[in-house]
Amino acid sequence: MPGNTFGKVFRLTTWGESHGPAVGCVVDGCPAGIEISEAFIQRELDRRRVGQSRVTSARQEPDQVQILSGVFEGRSTGAPISMLVFNADAKPGHYDAIKHLYRPGHADYTWDAKYGFRDWRGGGRSSARETIGRVAGGAIAKLLLARYGISVIAWTSQLGDLKAEVIDESEIERNIMRCPDARVAALMVERVEQARRNLDSLGGVVEVRARGVPPGLGEPVFDKLQADIGKAMFSIPAVKGVEFGEGFGVAYMTGSTHNDPFVRRDDGTIGTASNHHGGILGGISTGEEIVLRIAAKPPASIARPQHTVDRDGNPATIEIHGRHDPTVLPRLVPIAEAMLALVLADHLLRQRLARVDA
Repeated sequence: MPGNTFGKVFRLTTWGESHGPAVGCVVDGCPAGIEISEAFIQRELDRRRVGQSRVTSARQEPDQVQILSGVFEGRSTGAPISMLVFNADAKPGHYDAIKHLYRPGHADYTWDAKYGFRDWRGGGRSSARETIGRVAGGAIAKLLLARYGISVIAWTSQLGDLKAEVIDESEIERNIMRCPDARVAALMVERVEQARRNLDSLGGVVEVRARGVPPGLGEPVFDKLQADIGKAMFSIPAVKGVEFGEGFGVAYMTGSTHNDPFVRRDDGTIGTASNHHGGILGGISTGEEIVLRIAAKPPASIARPQHTVDRDGNPATIEIHGRHDPTVLPRLVPIAEAMLALVLADHLLRQRLARVDA
C-alpha cells in the first residue's frame, strides 16, 4: 500500500509534487465542532514556507491555504477536511540539465529503483514541499489538542557544534534560526551564511516538546507512543535520528540514576520527580512533558561539483544550482511540531475507544 496516509483514527493524507500545480492534504477523522481558524493554519504555513529569511531557500511561495471542505461557519463538520496550496513559483526548468543524473544525497536513484520512473522536477513527491500538507494537517491537530489543554513547541537546539545554552522560549520566533538562545542564534546565522558562501550546507538538531499530555496515551505493544512518534519524525525529509528523554545518553547511566521516582503532586495526581524517560514509559504517556530531539542531515542540494552517475550508470559530475536551503532547521521546527501534534491527536481519539469510562 502506498504510504501517503498517516494515522488510524485522526488520519492525514498528503498529495502533490514540488513543481506540480499544487500541493495539499485531506484530514479525516476530525470530530465535528472543533473551531477551525484559517488564520491559524496560515500562520503555521508561514513559519514553514520558503523565502522567509536569508537562511532559507530563495524560492518565493505565498503558500496561501484554501479550505475546500469539512469546515462550515468556522467549525469542523466531521467530514474530511481538504486543504490546497497552489505552487506559484515553480521553475522545473532549473532541473533540465540534470534530469538524467542522480543527485547525491537525494531520492532520485531510490525512486527509480522502486518505480522505474520518477518526477525529476525538484524531486517531485520526495521534495520537502510535500510537508505543506503535514503542517496544514498538523494545525488542525493542534486546534483539537488545545481543547484538551495539550500544546506542542519546538526549537533549533543545535547547528553543527553550536548548541543553545539558554532556553528562552519567547526568543524562538524572534530570530530566523528559531533558536531559544539569542547569542547562539546570531552565531548560527553567521555559520549558515559561511556555509552558503562555501557552496555547502549544515545539519543540526531540533528539540520538540508536548505539554499537558494526559497519562494513558499510546498502545503497549507495536503502536507504542514513542514508536508512532518515531515513525512520524523519521518520515520527515532529512531526519536521520530521533531520541526521547535522555536518548543515547542512557548508555552512560545506571538504573539508579535513570529511574524517575514516582511522587504525588500537590493537586493529588501522580507524577515523577524527574523526567529522564521523556514522558513515555512502556509505550504509554506518563503525564510528564514529552521530550524528544531529531537530528537532520545537511541539505543534499549544494552547488559544489560532485561525482555521480546517470541513469545508465555512466560517470558524471553534477552541480546543483537554483534555490535551496543551506540548512533545514528553521523550517523543520514547524514541521516537527505538526507531526507530533498529529500523533497525539490520533492517540487521544484512540484512547477514547480504549475504555468505556474514558
